[in-house]
Amino acid sequence: MINRALEDKPLPVYGDGKNVRDWLYVEDHCHAIWTVLQHAKPGAVYNIGGDNQLQNIEIVCLLLDALGKPHSLINYVTDRPGHDRRYAIDASRISADLGWQPRSVFSETIKETINWYLSHRGWVERIVSGQYQEYYDTMYGHR
Repeated sequence: MINRALEDKPLPVYGDGKNVRDWLYVEDHCHAIWTVLQHAKPGAVYNIGGDNQLQNIEIVCLLLDALGKPHSLINYVTDRPGHDRRYAIDASRISADLGWQPRSVFSETIKETINWYLSHRGWVERIVSGQYQEYYDTMYGHR
């Protein structure tokens, strides 16, 4: 969505955009996995969540506002049949058993995420151009 907004391309949003997801910063997710690897009993299972539930359309609008782009880039598309309206994660066990909690504040880390994309435009362009697939095929296609 960030890259499409930067290129002034339509941003496809399923249905009315009110599908709810639990948003978690990547470093918090990595820290949770590390915590499980270091402290969990073998075979224990944990859900990892950010306890940060927002509608998809809220995220899209936040991105557009942060990038100074018009909301007219939002393109509502037909929702997938059977698409879940809400994904709910109960991460209470990882908190209770291992003391893990997200360290980040979403309103700050979303800005960091946007800034990362702005600072790595070349990398993103290589990914979306398909150049990564050519590299992958060259390096690993014969294996």
